[in-house]
Amino acid sequence: MVSYESSETLTTVTTTAYIFPGQGSQYVGMGKDLYEHNDEARAIFRKADELLGFALSTVCFEGPEEELKQTKNTQPAIFVHSMVLASLIGKGQAGMAAGHSLGEYSALVYAGALSFEDGLRLVRLRGELMQQAGIDDPGTMAAVVGLEPPVVEEVCREASAAGIVQPANLNSPGQIVISGTVNGVRKGMELAKERGAKLTKELQVSGAFHSPLMVSAGNGLKAALERTMIRDAEIPVYTNMTAGPVRKADEIRSLLYRQLTSAVRWEESIRNMIADGAVLFVEIGPGKVLQGLVKRIDPSVQVKGIEKVSDLVTVA
Repeated sequence: MVSYESSETLTTVTTTAYIFPGQGSQYVGMGKDLYEHNDEARAIFRKADELLGFALSTVCFEGPEEELKQTKNTQPAIFVHSMVLASLIGKGQAGMAAGHSLGEYSALVYAGALSFEDGLRLVRLRGELMQQAGIDDPGTMAAVVGLEPPVVEEVCREASAAGIVQPANLNSPGQIVISGTVNGVRKGMELAKERGAKLTKELQVSGAFHSPLMVSAGNGLKAALERTMIRDAEIPVYTNMTAGPVRKADEIRSLLYRQLTSAVRWEESIRNMIADGAVLFVEIGPGKVLQGLVKRIDPSVQVKGIEKVSDLVTVA
C-alpha cells in the first residue's frame, strides 16, 4: 500500500484542486529524476514493476518511445508517475480533484477511493482492453478547433450518416476532439470546416477512445470494476461523465465503466470546480497539457504543475 504521509509540512489550501493528466502526456524519461533522488519514489516504481510483472520503470525512463506509446503501457506509466508525485506531496493539500480520462483513476487514488495497487491493475487492464478494442474495431479521432459544443454535436449528428462519430473530449473553449469510425470522423471534419472550424486535424491514436467503438473494452473493464474494492472518496472528485463532484463508491464504479464510451466533459468540470471555490489548479504528473487547458478555460485562476523533483518545493 502506498502511503501518502509526508515528512514535509505543506500549507493546506482548501481551494486548491489537483488535476491529473491522461494519455498523450507521456515522454521517455518521465519520472527518472524522482527515482534517482528519492527513496520513496524508488520504492513505488519498484512496487509497480512487481505488481505488473515487467519493468514499467525502464519503459518510462529509457523507452523506446514506440513501446511507451502503446496504450497498455502509456496508461500505467502516467498513472504511476502521478501517484509517485502525489505520495511525495502528501494528503491534505487539495480540497477537490479531477483527472482527464485515465487521470480520473489517479484522482480517485489520491481521494482515497482506490488503493494504489487496485488503481494500477485497473489502468493496466484498461489500457490493454482499449488497445485491443482499437484493433478489433478500428477507428480514429480528430481535433476540431474554433466551434462551440452545440455546433460540434450537430456536426456529429449529421456526419453519423457516414459512420459512428461523437464528441469525445470537450477540452476548452473552441477545442473539441471527435471520435468514431474513420469514415464518420472524416465526414465530421469536412462538415466542421464547412461550419467555420479554424482547424480540423486527425490525431495519431490507436483507437476511437470515448466512443461506442470502446464497448468491448467497457465490458471487460466492468467485470474488473465489480471485483475491485472502491471506497467513498475523502474529497470530491469531479468526474468526466457528469462534470460534477462524486464521492459515493457505487456511483464511482458506474461512472468509470461508462466513461470509456462517453465524452470527457473537461471544460465543464473545470468551470464547476471554479464555481465551487477552486482558485488554484495543480497538475500532478507528466507534461503541461491540463495547465494549458485550464488557462484557456479561465485565465483568472492560478495554475501550477508538479512533474519533477524541483517542482515539489513550489507546492504551497
